[in-house]
Amino acid sequence: MPLRKTAIAVSDDLLAAVDRAARQRHESRNRFVTRVPQYAVGVRRDAEITRRLNELFSVPEFAEHHRREVAELDDIGTPWTDERW
Repeated sequence: MPLRKTAIAVSDDLLAAVDRAARQRHESRNRFVTRVPQYAVGVRRDAEITRRLNELFSVPEFAEHHRREVAELDDIGTPWTDERW
């Protein structure tokens, strides 16, 4: 994926903290600064998925249907060692 350069303004204290964190992780400043927003975007996406699942499972009929299906699968049983994915 092509990279684009951008400029941001940060305080000296924040830049020093970023440099320390990058050094502790044996990363360049660029790598660290690139990775942090990727993480933040992922967390936000995961939170939205969780919110939507919570909303879905809050519907009593769906929750009960899901509970029954899980119980049936549990009764059938599949060993945890049988992981194919």
